[in-house]
Amino acid sequence: MHENFYHNVKVYYEDTDAGGVVYYANYLKYLERARTEALSTIGLSNIQIKEKFGALIIVKSCNIEYKKSAQLEDELKIRSFVKSVTKTSFFMNQIITNGDSTIVEAQVHLVFVNEKGKPVKVPEIIFDNFKPYFCDTIKL
Repeated sequence: MHENFYHNVKVYYEDTDAGGVVYYANYLKYLERARTEALSTIGLSNIQIKEKFGALIIVKSCNIEYKKSAQLEDELKIRSFVKSVTKTSFFMNQIITNGDSTIVEAQVHLVFVNEKGKPVKVPEIIFDNFKPYFCDTIKL
């Protein structure tokens, strides 16, 4: 059985437009926060990856589908899992829900690069620690 990473986000006034609807670009921030917390779950941080491995994790691409709008003060849940891994990158699928409603589905291609921006091998510890989170679908 695979696992998902979970992260909760509350929608604040600063996240919304004048009508109280979450501004579309803010979902990218929510997804980034969830990925950062996923790293924390496996005992790492972006700073540690930079210091220990001389690597940065950058977003190469993001495919995001907006299904419904989130509103001011909604409590959102973000589920994330690792879809696949290559030598230098991995794909993470993420879904944002509000109760039983799907708000956003996204697939993010993340690449490990050195400080010059050249792709580098995914550190073995990250690959090993992400293994329980490899899956083709999100467990609800």
